[in-house]
Amino acid sequence: MIIKNIETKVRLATFLSAGSFVCALGMVGLVSFFAYRQVAVARQSVYVLDASSMPLLARQTDVSMNREAEYRSDINRFHSLFFTLTPDDKYIEYQMKQAMYLVDESGVLQYNNLKEKGFFNSILSSSAVLTLQTDSIYLDMPHRYFRYYGKQKIDRRSSTIIRSLVTEGYLKDLDVRSNNNPNAVLITRWKTLENKDLDNVQKNNL
Repeated sequence: MIIKNIETKVRLATFLSAGSFVCALGMVGLVSFFAYRQVAVARQSVYVLDASSMPLLARQTDVSMNREAEYRSDINRFHSLFFTLTPDDKYIEYQMKQAMYLVDESGVLQYNNLKEKGFFNSILSSSAVLTLQTDSIYLDMPHRYFRYYGKQKIDRRSSTIIRSLVTEGYLKDLDVRSNNNPNAVLITRWKTLENKDLDNVQKNNL
């Protein structure tokens, strides 16, 4: 009987020890999990000082949360730079230079083709003012594909032309943001699908 009691007590002690060990491991794991979450949240919180040296809480956000808006902004900015022009060779040069920061060699190719065809010289000779209005931007996020829809207005001394503009391309993420490409997005395989006249109004110059 005494031996059985000792065996029972040994088993009970072993069970309690094992149970305590498992509970301890569970508590350590639970504490580690919440500690990791707390550190992760803390890393997203940054304090900055205002003019009066008062700390203000600024929160970091996941880049992917705002990436679609950045893509649309870059697409719109590129097209505005490339297709909004005035009869000023320095201004045209500046616009094209800024636009080339946002596109790969496909944009350079289109620019060189227009230059060879005398497109920019015609703007200067006719004192044309080109403006662009964005209608919509279709964006396929999984494939980083976009299609741009807009209307270009060409205002000359003799006439005002409205053109339909449709282009397409793909988007590539860059590793580094810069002043010339703040969203670190590069437009690739860009081409014009449609650029046709919708309206041509002759002006009365009398």
